[in-house]
Amino acid sequence: MKNNYAVILAGGRGERFWPQSRVARPKHLLPIVGSEPMIVQTVARLAGLVPSGQIYILTNADHVAAIQAACPEIPAAQIIGEPMGRDTAPAAALAALLVRRRDPDGVVALLAADSAIHDAAGFRTTLGAAFATAATQDYIFTIGVPPKYAATAYGYLLVGQKIGESNNQPWGKVDKFVEKPDRATAERYVKDGGYLWNAGMFVMRASILEAAFRQHAPDIAKGMKGLDEKLNQGAALAEALAAVYPGLTKISVDFAVMEKAGNVAVFAAAFDWDDVGEWPALVRHAEADGAGNVTRGDTALHEAHGNIVVGESGHLVALLGVDDLVVVQTPEATLVCPKSRAQELKKLLQVVAAKKDGTRWL
Repeated sequence: MKNNYAVILAGGRGERFWPQSRVARPKHLLPIVGSEPMIVQTVARLAGLVPSGQIYILTNADHVAAIQAACPEIPAAQIIGEPMGRDTAPAAALAALLVRRRDPDGVVALLAADSAIHDAAGFRTTLGAAFATAATQDYIFTIGVPPKYAATAYGYLLVGQKIGESNNQPWGKVDKFVEKPDRATAERYVKDGGYLWNAGMFVMRASILEAAFRQHAPDIAKGMKGLDEKLNQGAALAEALAAVYPGLTKISVDFAVMEKAGNVAVFAAAFDWDDVGEWPALVRHAEADGAGNVTRGDTALHEAHGNIVVGESGHLVALLGVDDLVVVQTPEATLVCPKSRAQELKKLLQVVAAKKDGTRWL
């Protein structure tokens, strides 16, 4: 455990769960699933596997104070604000740099701040196996999730030859990363077997990840080298980040490194997982009433079926004779839309932003 580190990526912008989720209060700071903010659940899930003093959180600079308040057990210096969003590749490269500077033998897990995982013990079992294996094997390990249905909102991994086993958990080569498929293709993946959901969780020695960036994303590696040099010269981290980040390519770690690397292996998750990407996902994590409605807060429904209703602040939300809606009430804004169109929320937010003073509702 002494060489285990976790870097939690918390760079959300607060769009997919609007109007509860906002630019200043993104999804990972809200209890979208469960009673605690998603990032608090993510940190708690690591108990017994990664000490809190070896957990880093990378976030938007504007969210540092809120995360410090939510996660007081994490040392303040390890909650790091990126000066601007550059997607997950620069964040992953920064994670490798921070861990390697602290511990040349450090094994780092890259984790999202806002995944829903109910089986914490199963999560620790799989992640523990990945930590133990990554300490001695020159692979980048990812954790793939056996698909429960033909999801079109997730990428997939094609699993190849089995290579080894750790703590009774087999691991094998990743033959291919596959982008989000259409419905027919997703159904074929599930039927054929051999495919796992790409959950965006990675475990490897920090030095192995740095080597992968040098080979496959040399521009980002060059930026990290400059950052390393500034830190060696005594610059504060925030100062060094402000100098280097504007020049980094905005790209995901999957596109920049993982899909190109030949040394990516996978453990199949021995736990449940959900990205919880939009309001209809709540149906998978909450008990519905006899008419299929999922509600939170003060609600009253009559002859209404299959709705998702979320209210705040003691405000009663009442539905009569309507089906399959998402209704979300906050003091500042209210959303009403068909469940089938919830994935179009970003288009609606463009309309909101275009209104006079529209940004105050975002």
